[in-house]
Order: sequence, then structure tokens, then C-alpha cells
Amino acid sequence: MSSPDPAVQLSVLGSQDDEALPARQFRAIAELGGDVAFAIALPARRLAYLSPAFGALSGFDGEALQRALDGDGVSPLAPLAAWLREAAGGAPGARSQREFDLFDAEGRPLALEGLATVLADAAPTLVGQLRDLSARRGHQSEQKRFASMLNHEFRTPLATIDGAIQRLEATSSHADEATRTRYRKIGAAVDRLIAMLDEYLSPDRMAALGRARQPNTITVRDLVESGATQIRAAGREAALRQEELPLTLRGEPEGLRLALKVLIDNALAFSPPSAPVILRARRSGGGVELAVIDGGAGVPLEDVARVFGKGYRGRNAAGLAGSGLGLYMARSIVEVHGGVLSLAPGTEGAGAEFRLWMPALAL
Repeated sequence: MSSPDPAVQLSVLGSQDDEALPARQFRAIAELGGDVAFAIALPARRLAYLSPAFGALSGFDGEALQRALDGDGVSPLAPLAAWLREAAGGAPGARSQREFDLFDAEGRPLALEGLATVLADAAPTLVGQLRDLSARRGHQSEQKRFASMLNHEFRTPLATIDGAIQRLEATSSHADEATRTRYRKIGAAVDRLIAMLDEYLSPDRMAALGRARQPNTITVRDLVESGATQIRAAGREAALRQEELPLTLRGEPEGLRLALKVLIDNALAFSPPSAPVILRARRSGGGVELAVIDGGAGVPLEDVARVFGKGYRGRNAAGLAGSGLGLYMARSIVEVHGGVLSLAPGTEGAGAEFRLWMPALAL
């Protein structure tokens, strides 16, 4: 395993002693996280700098990468070189990003993510980083295995319960109405749990996680629209009150949608069918506040302090399906993303107002 040729490594950026301050800063910042840093002089596409981490990661040196850049189509680095040539033709300042599945010098699989941009200075240069995705891929694989195990372990007893309930219902012609009602409630709860397994832990969903890099941002508009779609799908009116918010939130989109879905589910369950559900979005304290407001009776005063408690169900939840885990789960999701989920004060008798605050990437 060899390291980059010093002549290739420093041909443009200069030697360690006399290189300009911006070049040293680039090297320091680019390599701070342990990623591979590179600089390619344009338009000749000559490798100006390649950090030693590239050799340690791939087993190839700078000369091997330069040969691939020059068109060596049989090189294991050919897919990486093809992307670098494509990125080099981009507009100045435009960001290019790609994931690669390669083989290192010893023939072992190597997953990389490349990020690059063209700097249009006196000497145009393509600069960027290469990140090792092995840890991320391993984490995703563990997630899928864990989800598959949960799916199987939960689905087996649920199927047993479902079969037993169906048999009881089929043979309960002489049972009283209260007993038959209990059977129906158990059956509905089993159906709901199986639907959740299908939505969140299905093999297709887990496979999709590994096929493409998952987004880690969502716009405020997209989040509000997903909530409005949920309300309308339930046959209810969605009243939107939002500022012009072309803002982006950092977080796992499905997680944030799930947190908002829990709030909307509550609003739909605890307000009359004729009442609209209000979604409000506004700037607040360096971030964005999303509010879900219903037209129900509000949260009873004795329940306010415990409404986000694990497994807690208020006295107004009698007769409604649920496990008391929704708000607890929603708050956990929001807090993991650096946000805050709260109940607005003084909502008894005036409809409940739940507020979801998240820091924004740009204001």
C-alpha cells in the first residue's frame, strides 16, 4: 500500500514550506475529519493535491488516480475518475455529489461518497473530499437486520392473536353484545399494529433504505403539506396559516412527518368532525414553530403535566383507541432532532394547541 507521490501531491499547491496560507487552510480543514481531500488543476485535470488518507483507505497512490483521470478505463478507480471529470466541467461554485461502490487495491469492496466544487480563481481548481461509507453502510445493514427481527418477532404473536379472535367471533353467536364488542376492539388493535409493521418495518421499506442515500433535510412547506394531506384524507378541513417560509429543517424527514402525524391524529380524534384542524407555521426564536390546533374541548387541567408521559392516557381518552405512547414518541423524535414539543397553556375548553419548534438551517 503506497502513499501519494509527493511530486503529484504538491505540484500545484506548492511545497509544505512555501505553499500559500489558503492552501494550508484548505488542507487542514479538509483533512480535519479524517476524510480524503483532493485538488485538481483545471482545465488540464492534473492532480494538484491528494491527502495521504487516500492511500490508507484505497491502497492506491496519486499516480494511479491520475492515470484513471487520463482515461484508464480498466482501472478500479475508473468510476471515481469519471465522476471527477464530470464535476470538473460543472459551473463554478456548483456542488457535485456522488456515491461509489469500488474495489480497493486488494480487491475488497470500498464504498465512497464524493463531494466536489469548482473554485473559479486565477487558477481554476476542482476541490473536494472523499468519505468512507463503510461505517454508514454497516449501520444501515444492522438497522435492517434489527427491523427484520422485530417484524418477525411481533408479527408471529399478532398472527396468533388475530386467528384466535377470528375464531372467537365466528363461534360467538350466543355471546352478549359487550363480549362481541371486546372481540372487535381486539381485532381492530391487531389490524392497527400489523399495519404499523407494514408501514415502518416491512422488508421493502428496509431494502429501500440501502438503495439510496436517505435525505436528512425537509422544507417547512413539505412538512406542512404532508400534514394537510393527512387531514384531508380523513375527510376533515385543513386550515393553513403560514408565513412565506422557504426554510429547511435538518432531520430525518420520515421521523419529523411521524411526529407531526401523531399531533394531527390527536387533533382528529379529540375534536368534532365538523371542526377544521389548523396548521400554523411561523418563525420563532431562530427556528420555526409548527402548531396543530383542534376545535375540541382541550386537554383537561389534571392531564396537562402528564400528557407527554409514556403510556399515559387522559380521562377524555376513554373509549378511544390508543396506547398512550403517541405523544411520548413524538416528543422523543423532536428532541432527538434538537427541537421542542410542547402544549400551549390554557387550552382547556378552547381546543388543544400543540407546538413543535425546530431550529432552521437558514433564516
